[in-house]
Amino acid sequence: MKKLSILVASIFMLTACVDSLDDYNVDTKKATAVPAVTLFSNSLKGLIDDVTTPSVNTNNFRLYVQQWSTTTYLDEPRYNLTARTIPQSFWQAIYRDVISDITEAKKILNANTLVAADAKANQLAQLEITEIYAWSILVNTFGNIPYTQSMDPNNPLPAYDDAKTVYYSLLDRLDASLASINTTGAAFGSGDLIYKGDMTKWKKFGNSLKLKMALIIADSDEAKAKALVAAAAPNVFTSNADKAAFAYVSTPPNYNPVAQNLNALFSSRQDYVIASTFINPLNELNDPRRPIFFTPTTAGTYVGGNYGFLNTYSAFSHPGTKIIDPTLEGLYMDYSEVEFDLAEAVERGFITGSAEDHYNKAITASITYWASQASLTTGPADAATYLAQPKVAYKTATGDWKQKIGTQKWIALYNRGYEAWVEWRRLDYPKLSPPTGGNAQAGLAIPVRIIYPINEQTLNPASRSAAATAIGGDLASTKLWWDKF
Repeated sequence: MKKLSILVASIFMLTACVDSLDDYNVDTKKATAVPAVTLFSNSLKGLIDDVTTPSVNTNNFRLYVQQWSTTTYLDEPRYNLTARTIPQSFWQAIYRDVISDITEAKKILNANTLVAADAKANQLAQLEITEIYAWSILVNTFGNIPYTQSMDPNNPLPAYDDAKTVYYSLLDRLDASLASINTTGAAFGSGDLIYKGDMTKWKKFGNSLKLKMALIIADSDEAKAKALVAAAAPNVFTSNADKAAFAYVSTPPNYNPVAQNLNALFSSRQDYVIASTFINPLNELNDPRRPIFFTPTTAGTYVGGNYGFLNTYSAFSHPGTKIIDPTLEGLYMDYSEVEFDLAEAVERGFITGSAEDHYNKAITASITYWASQASLTTGPADAATYLAQPKVAYKTATGDWKQKIGTQKWIALYNRGYEAWVEWRRLDYPKLSPPTGGNAQAGLAIPVRIIYPINEQTLNPASRSAAATAIGGDLASTKLWWDKF
């Protein structure tokens, strides 16, 4: 009887701590509610991973702009978009890992009545600027995309919105988010993996994004582009310290995805060499970034492989030691590209100033940035020597402003294949050609857009078909609405 009493008492003590037996079914190791800041952090990492990874399953833009070439596989540098699920992987990663997280974070934040009004406005601005960046990638990659109906879980067949309409909506949203920022107010702090809650820098980032997005439409809507550029230009990045960067760490899963794919610590693959189309111009200019960008061959020289053909890994230069460093930061945007944008804005007559001065600042910023990444102190001197060359100096370099800026921007955007691809389509420099001769297929053309995911033909066929017709065909050769030349 005594043992029975003890057992009953023990059961009573166990059950007295819960309201029902359902409480025993709670998995304490899996959160049922996620704070907005966690989703924000995850979206920032998802976004930078998507544009940084060199995985042939997701991101082949380094190949399209001929900075790298391959050793084993030819589908990617010969623009086969269906041998792998490349469009689907890129599309899905942005929608699922970035925009979906931000959408949910906004819902959670808006429902939180305990956050002060100015802090909430700043946090929403951080989310909004990141989301606009992500949307701009989608619309500038595919053209018409699901937008207004895309995040509705009750609508599995969203319509595709007109790309120009989406783009102008993003510009309006960006203006609204910039206007809502209080630079002295609170914001997402440690969960902000770019600026740690510094809203002055977020405002610069937002305006730099506005400048970039405005110039993309400059050939199709000059008046609108000019007004946007004039408003953004006084408020953009002013030094390398302003860069929007993600600090990767040395170990998985938060290491740089280039290291994941190329560093011998994490992978035995030897899939890439530097393309001769990229390395030869840098050799000709004695570019000081070469020891950081590339490894030398056994002869101590920098030698590029044949673009679009098979290459022996050991015979050519590879991405440099710093490029495959797991802690190399990922760049959403840097100061160098902003100065190139300002040089272009002067040439277009959108702002006053000296295009040459901005061009010089852009090149200097790139060289000093990479020197600092490699812990070198020679950056300023190297930049001055480089700019003194007649083939680099703005007054004497070959071609018009598009060629001068486009070529140097292509170099400065090394290892940032997606951004280099956007600028190459927009500025039409440098002049790149697809692989020809040998066993290369006739009629190859460098993609100017990415085709829609193949599974959209099955999952959302009517909307996808309508979008394909509207843009002039779901082809990699179909130019987007802003790509006029």
